Amino acid sequence: MSYIYEDYDVVVVGAGHAGCEAALACARLSLNTICFTVSMDSIALMPCNPNIGGSSKGHLVREIDALGGEMGKNIDKTYIQSKMLNQSKGPAVHSLRAQADKQDYSREMRLTLENTPNLTLKQAEIVEILIEDNRITGVKTYSGAIYPCKAVILTTGTYLNARCVYGDVSNYTGPNGLSSAKFLTDSLKNLGIEMYRFKTGTPARIDKRSIDFSKMEEQLGDENIVPFSFTNKQEDIKKEQVSCWLTYTNETTHEIIRANINRSPLYSGDIKGTGPRYCPSIEDKVVRFSDKERHQVFIEPEGNYTNEMYVGGMSSSLPEDVQYNMYRSVAGLENAKIVRNAYAIEYDCINPNQLKATLEFKNIHGLYSAGQFNGSSGYEEAAAQGLIAGINASLSILNKDPIVLNRSEAYIGVLIDDLVTKENHEPYRMMTSRAEYRLILRQDNADLRLTKIGYQAGLIDQKRYDNLILKEKQIEEEIIRLENTNIGATKEVQKLLESLDSTLLKTGTTLAELVKRPELDYYLIAPIDNKRPELSEEVIEQVNINIKYDGYIKRQLKQAEHFKKLENKIIPEDIDYENIQSLRLEAKQKLARIRPLSIGQASRISGVSPADISVLLVYMEQLKRG
Repeated sequence: MSYIYEDYDVVVVGAGHAGCEAALACARLSLNTICFTVSMDSIALMPCNPNIGGSSKGHLVREIDALGGEMGKNIDKTYIQSKMLNQSKGPAVHSLRAQADKQDYSREMRLTLENTPNLTLKQAEIVEILIEDNRITGVKTYSGAIYPCKAVILTTGTYLNARCVYGDVSNYTGPNGLSSAKFLTDSLKNLGIEMYRFKTGTPARIDKRSIDFSKMEEQLGDENIVPFSFTNKQEDIKKEQVSCWLTYTNETTHEIIRANINRSPLYSGDIKGTGPRYCPSIEDKVVRFSDKERHQVFIEPEGNYTNEMYVGGMSSSLPEDVQYNMYRSVAGLENAKIVRNAYAIEYDCINPNQLKATLEFKNIHGLYSAGQFNGSSGYEEAAAQGLIAGINASLSILNKDPIVLNRSEAYIGVLIDDLVTKENHEPYRMMTSRAEYRLILRQDNADLRLTKIGYQAGLIDQKRYDNLILKEKQIEEEIIRLENTNIGATKEVQKLLESLDSTLLKTGTTLAELVKRPELDYYLIAPIDNKRPELSEEVIEQVNINIKYDGYIKRQLKQAEHFKKLENKIIPEDIDYENIQSLRLEAKQKLARIRPLSIGQASRISGVSPADISVLLVYMEQLKRG
């Protein structure tokens, strides 16, 4: 056994999307950080879909950027198509999504890591976590080398005891045929950590030259590009975009799947891991939604310098021969040549209820966890957790208070709270419907919500902070100006309103009242707003949304204030739930296991009723009185 005498503050295990954010956060907070990966070729790997963002996930990426993370900047450098989803709906559910050049994305992120001060990359497999008195002391590699440290962040993704399966073929490898990590699970179990076995999957990759795009619907990117990073403007990143394509499965496809369903390891019992409900395989879709005549299939390029095309919506673990028949039954794929077979992957992960809201294990000081290893799915969910774990591991070493985002502050807060509080028996996926306060947690205002927190943590520089303060001031001043600018029923005003099919004025009104009209907005009333200052698009967007949805936003802010009151009722760390007489047995067990920080968190635990919360509040009041 050999000791490596290098003084590291933080060890990050894994260099996927969570590991990259965790390692960068620690290094940027001046902590000596080392990030281990089983393969240097797997840094920021995109083993499944070739895109970043999407419904609710776009919110996460913009929040990561607002806090000082890297994912938004990296996709802005490497996107090949950009699109704002859900534009026909309200701003709360607008979500940015970008197709990535997979190789460029990984290469650029690796370049960033390699050139970040205080950060070392190392190809090695971690096989043991070392602790003394329930406190992290270091890690041990497969070669026997020991790296002493003050904190460890586990971001192993889908690599622990990974097994890739399609039909009768089973390989104990990680995604894309990379090595799996075979030994760390035993070390974690020896530390008393509860493990789960989850499953995810990916569709086939098809040679572009074998696809007939004339039978598909072309999907173009947006003309106006919205960057993921608040540090970029459209002109900084605009480029020529590539097309994606839409086609559909049909009854022939479904019949092929039904006829071979017994050969699917999902249905034969060969796969034991639980799969994601909201990202099902094509077999699952056909079985569960038997009334549907067709399912969407998106054909997406994997990059500018490859002919591999991703078949979105047709993830599968069916045998190779069935895959050929199935894909070739789809319009435009009649002559498809498969470059990489579809497969399912099983892997070890933890029960995230063992974590605090800081993402530190409750029973092991200095051990943090993030990403798919926490039972979540998706690159964006992983990166968000990695950033928070990295920040909190660093703040703990620096003897500073942790950062815990609550559900009324950020989608990241919803994500982490759901993981550590609720019972998750399948891979967790972020969705806008999970966010109770989504009107105030829009992707467009992520910087206004979170950049000050990133600045306090030390990840946002002074210039960016000053720009935010200026933006806030401009928004506030412009809203006040519109609310206090009165206009009368002049010929000019009436002519404009008539041209826009808006009700004519009978008496005077304010510019703000006109903006609130459904058929009008800030841009459309420009001809009658003679004293309008020159403002950036970002400021105008906030002014427009805040005036238009003023009543709804104020109502949701009130609800959020009530929520915060419950979050601020802190439960004593040493509380003994067994001593609370009127508490039901199930509530005692759940509360003792999860050990919520606050009454708010306790109220969200499955199996804890409103009556149990009332009993707990009374007991806490008695404790306070002594």
